[in-house]
Amino acid sequence: MSQGSATVRGTSASSPAGRTPSLWRRMRGPQGRNLWYAAFAAPFIIGLLVFVYIPIGWSTYLSFFEARATIRPTKFVGLDNYTYLLSDPIFRSSLVTFMIFALFIVPVTYVCSLGLALLLNGVRWGQAFFRSVFFIPTAVSYVVAAMVWRLSFFNGARFGLANSMLRQFGGENKAWLLGGDNYWYWFVVISLRLWLQVGFYMILIIAGLNRIPFETYEAAAIDGATGWKRLLYVTLPQLRTTTVAVLMLLLIGAFQAFDEFLNLFGGIGTYPNFARPPLVHLYLISLGGSQQDLGLGGAGTIIVTGLIVLFGLAQTWLVNRSERKERR
Repeated sequence: MSQGSATVRGTSASSPAGRTPSLWRRMRGPQGRNLWYAAFAAPFIIGLLVFVYIPIGWSTYLSFFEARATIRPTKFVGLDNYTYLLSDPIFRSSLVTFMIFALFIVPVTYVCSLGLALLLNGVRWGQAFFRSVFFIPTAVSYVVAAMVWRLSFFNGARFGLANSMLRQFGGENKAWLLGGDNYWYWFVVISLRLWLQVGFYMILIIAGLNRIPFETYEAAAIDGATGWKRLLYVTLPQLRTTTVAVLMLLLIGAFQAFDEFLNLFGGIGTYPNFARPPLVHLYLISLGGSQQDLGLGGAGTIIVTGLIVLFGLAQTWLVNRSERKERR
């Protein structure tokens, strides 16, 4: 009897039905935690697939075809779309200009965000109020902010806000958004981006500052590291991870500049010299015209994405190199 029951138990244990519950339990995890993780992560994964990875893949596919006024490829053209864009002097100049723009706006925005974060992190009263004041602009639409800058602050009129302030200090009226040899429009663009972005990155840096143990500053003060020395040898090294993330986000944002330029300068014939960013140029030649060649737009998107990846890899290499030097 016992031998028979043992045989039954052994057969039950070695059968697929006997292994299924244990496999299911391992998949569920303790108290079903894996299922909860999957339930919370699934919407984000689906969103990334639908709105990021699938469009990137489809744009890459379209870039090798002629697709006029349709998302379905019609004629295989190989690398002709890439050749056309790279031979276009306006597109090439926009890429070079925005490489320089990215190399300028990224450190300037980081320095301003870091300065505000350090100031507000040391405020003893009203800290939440001042953080909110500087963070609120990040909730403003780029389109709305660009229209306010264009129509109210820098409209070029005699009684516009910027020109009125210039005359108060003995200056002359400026045509802020006109082309030619007038490069004052960069002041308009940079001031708009700083107003919109500094508050967001300030919050990220404050979060990084709050992770630095207070004991570290106490030990540094005992060793005589105060003021600039504390910033250079204690704060900035402790903010390395946050700094890398902020710089990467700023770099991507610089190459994705679109809304503010399109609404500051308007249509295809109103841009000053070298002021048209790559994405606006792609929009105007692939969607804004009569041809509407989405294959051409897809090729331009891949080129810009490749530049972002290239700059990101260069930034990572520089950070890793500095870390290796510090370890030595």
